[in-house]
Amino acid sequence: MKLKKYITVYIVLLFNLCLFAQQSKVKKADNLFNKFAFVDAAEAYKDLINKDYQADYASRRLADCYTFMRNPDSALVYYQKTVEQPNIPIEYYYKYAQALRGVKNYKESRVWLKKFKKSGGKLKDVKFLKDDNFITSIFNAKPNYFLSNVDFNSKYSDFGAYEHQNKIYYTSAQDEGVSTKHLYGWNKEPFLDVYVTDKDAKTSKPFYKSKLPGDVNSIYHDGPVTISPDGKTMYFSRNNFIEKTLKKDKKGISNLKIYKASLIDSVWTNVEELKFNSDEYSCGHPALNRDGTKLYFASDMPGALGGSDIFYVDIDSNGNFGAPVNLGDVVNTDENEVFPFINNEDVLFFSSEGHPGLGLLDVFATSTNKNKDIVSVINLGIPVNSSKDDFSFTMNPDGLTGYFASNRRGGKGSDDIYAYNRIPDLKVEGFIIDAVNSKPIAKATVILYDDSNNEITKIESDDLGFYSITIERNNDFVITAEKNKFITGTEKFTSKKLKVSDIKIKQDIILNPIEDVVLLAELNTIYFDFDKYNIRPDAAKELDKVVNLMTNEYPKMTIKLESYTDSRGTDAYNIDLSVNRAKSTYNYLISKGIKPERIVSYEGFGEQKLTNDCDGSKNCLESQHQLNRRTQFIIIKMK
Repeated sequence: MKLKKYITVYIVLLFNLCLFAQQSKVKKADNLFNKFAFVDAAEAYKDLINKDYQADYASRRLADCYTFMRNPDSALVYYQKTVEQPNIPIEYYYKYAQALRGVKNYKESRVWLKKFKKSGGKLKDVKFLKDDNFITSIFNAKPNYFLSNVDFNSKYSDFGAYEHQNKIYYTSAQDEGVSTKHLYGWNKEPFLDVYVTDKDAKTSKPFYKSKLPGDVNSIYHDGPVTISPDGKTMYFSRNNFIEKTLKKDKKGISNLKIYKASLIDSVWTNVEELKFNSDEYSCGHPALNRDGTKLYFASDMPGALGGSDIFYVDIDSNGNFGAPVNLGDVVNTDENEVFPFINNEDVLFFSSEGHPGLGLLDVFATSTNKNKDIVSVINLGIPVNSSKDDFSFTMNPDGLTGYFASNRRGGKGSDDIYAYNRIPDLKVEGFIIDAVNSKPIAKATVILYDDSNNEITKIESDDLGFYSITIERNNDFVITAEKNKFITGTEKFTSKKLKVSDIKIKQDIILNPIEDVVLLAELNTIYFDFDKYNIRPDAAKELDKVVNLMTNEYPKMTIKLESYTDSRGTDAYNIDLSVNRAKSTYNYLISKGIKPERIVSYEGFGEQKLTNDCDGSKNCLESQHQLNRRTQFIIIKMK
């Protein structure tokens, strides 16, 4: 018996481990996707498909990954499977059409574009005639960012917000509070300086008290900054000014250069110019990758395709810099590319005037292939981008929050910093539960419908009865669960009025077993005398039939017992009386050799569920009251 118990415990633990592993894989895949790490995300979604866990959902995501990696052949395979899913969102008709165009199957592409349009999708035919690139950003389809102004914006230019170790470093022309202002002739604003504020500061300091202490700030433009992973080295942009000397190129222009400073006794000092700078061109907007081995920057140095381009240099273990490398024509155009940023998944973000956008500078992200080669760029869409300049995009390690700057309307003035929260995926999840014994039901079919009763997706609960489905926000839903020998369970829920931080809706579904009508005919209800709970002789005969069925004909059958009273007496008294009737019935069956585990429950419900209208509002015969003083047998499992 001990061995059997240990085996059971081991199996339960194994199921729990499998469930945890499956859930973790979905979460990992989604996190990678949300952080634009599409190569790794694709592998994670493949694994889910191979294990047949949320395969429909994983197929959609995998197709999107291949789209962003500019791999139309692979995207096509999974979009083809996706559009066959029942009641798939119509945006996948459009994505499938674009993938078909990517493999030059224009005829079939037009078929699906028409289907997309007929289903209510909006498109501009002229755009499709001119756009030879099959990639379109799903992030443009619907806004998935919430924006807010930060409280340290000023009426002057503020940008370059960058979070490091619970502090926010930013660049600003907000040099108020000092008696003498050094003004920039271009716009008559103070020159830019680097400021720092605590991330969780309750109140804002006066601007001049937030200036970065040390030697980084000068009388000319300084910032934005990036900081090494160990927090000891800061790289920053500055006009060509060092040792109190402003240097200019042959045309009399003072270009930007990148400098570094060291943190000594909480002060940034020992400012040094990086060796790849030049008086004859600009290098600025430095950004480090996660491990500090590459420094990205914008420059119009020789080798740029036009305007300023995004370059990088390698940094070795001794802090030495390699030769600048141009990122190539997938990223760079003949216009300006500026403000690079690398997130924790080595995805490059930057602003560009040259890539198709909403106007002026737009923020873009890059997509890479398995070899980590950049193969496409993705416009982040609204509300990050606008018809104005949108730039200096940064992302925190969580992949959901960060900052960017814009000179759009509605700010305090000039360039303003905006904090963003990306909307995380929302899931509905829970357990399919047996109403009788509260145990989970494995392999139940779970179907999600919209509020118009259109099927959205269909999955199976796992071995522990658990299910999880990614859903849209701001919608009403109906969800059902089906399982052989159970009555279909249905629940309604909504994803409206949720907080942005809400990522999960818990919705268990309770299923009631289907009673076997033929067999129940043999399990006759037993009755009790008024105010008694002893087993009468006629009841004993019926109970002996139950024993015979459970012993000889259905040796694996399990049942539950429900006992009731008539309406006479107080509610509390009747509950106690019915409990005693259930217990008497249970004890009789056990005394005849039925094992306790085959009776999953015995409960009393007082005068609930009367079989007639003898509820005390009218006079009833004793024979009518008798029908309510009973114990019923409910079959849970027959085999």
